[in-house]
Amino acid sequence: MNVFMEIALKGLQALLQLLINPFYYVGICFVILQYRRQISLERKLFHTKLHSILSQTWQTLLWGLIGGIAASIVMAFIGATIQVEAVLILWVIALLLLFIRVRFLCWAYAIGLIGILQSIWIFIPILHTVTGLSWLTEPLLALNMPSLLALIAILHVVEAVLVRMRGARTGTPMFYESKRGKIVGGYQLQGFWPVVLFLVVPFQGGGTLLPWTPLLGAGLWSGGWTIIGFPMMIGFADITLSRLPEEKAKLSSNLLFMYAGAVLVLAALAYLGPVATLIACLGCILLHEGLRMYSRWDESNRKPYFVEDPRGLKILGVLPGSAGDEMGIQAGEIIHKVNGLPIRSKHELHHAMQLNSAFCKLEVLNLAGESKFLKRPMFSGEHHQLGILLVPDQDAPYYVEEKSVHFWRYLRRKLPGTISK
Repeated sequence: MNVFMEIALKGLQALLQLLINPFYYVGICFVILQYRRQISLERKLFHTKLHSILSQTWQTLLWGLIGGIAASIVMAFIGATIQVEAVLILWVIALLLLFIRVRFLCWAYAIGLIGILQSIWIFIPILHTVTGLSWLTEPLLALNMPSLLALIAILHVVEAVLVRMRGARTGTPMFYESKRGKIVGGYQLQGFWPVVLFLVVPFQGGGTLLPWTPLLGAGLWSGGWTIIGFPMMIGFADITLSRLPEEKAKLSSNLLFMYAGAVLVLAALAYLGPVATLIACLGCILLHEGLRMYSRWDESNRKPYFVEDPRGLKILGVLPGSAGDEMGIQAGEIIHKVNGLPIRSKHELHHAMQLNSAFCKLEVLNLAGESKFLKRPMFSGEHHQLGILLVPDQDAPYYVEEKSVHFWRYLRRKLPGTISK
């Protein structure tokens, strides 16, 4: 059989394997719960929604599919050695970690923990005498940790690209309490993607040989190969009070690229033996935690960005499809004049808009501090504030507490304890 026809046939079988995999639908449900929570917060803070569950969900699934195919192509040349039983163990551990903290759903934690358990089992011979655990120990010991760590590195490259492209678009403007006790604006950036993987793996009796030899597991590919399809979750969550969402997404993307490079080095280190594998897996987890600690440290050493400005009204966000969106107003810009009148408060904005109910002329200070002039006819029923969200003043009735989110809060409709007065 032609190798390309064989790839197509086995790829179709892997797709069917994926479609009956319950964990893929678990990932989809988690994404829907995430966006439901996001929109609930938007309604509580702004009495409107900035995102659509349907639109966000299908885009997330599409980008997860594209990212998964890209990662699968790279792994086909690097080499992946993983069994279906191992995938089950990884998902079980990932879901158990999810109930501790939502952010632990990242597979860097699950695979890192798997590698630590594998090393402990090898280091403590007395555990080998325990009977009745072969269903767990056999697939655990059969896992090729360098290959899995390399997969984590590739997935974080995909995540870095998705964060760079989509991170700011998934952001939600929020009100937070600064370290000085003042209410300021900020952004909650988060995104989770169920990545669909189609991994080429060695398989005895798997038909023709590959026209290339993958980098890892060279001796295993002489017996043939097959393709297995399964989902994995990647994602990030961050908060910024000191940067525009685009700037924060770019910074997070750069850090993820650096993390991916470090994990790739750890994957090579894991080839040296069980001790090196233990060090590599610990490093995989600790470096990931280090990303979060660095982000929080960086934010704590910078001044809040979305605060009141003496030059006018600073914009925190713009509602999609609103008059402000059509005029090209962006978050971080400052409305300096409306219909020729300088404005410094919401009341002055409302008054200036009423001077000409059929037409609106704005002088806006862009992100560079330069003036730009915008105009647009106003139509009946349009909001007097143009569909823009302004940075909070000290009369803001609510703000969002920065708390680690437990999975059960995603399941509770009212999300108690998230909003504070």
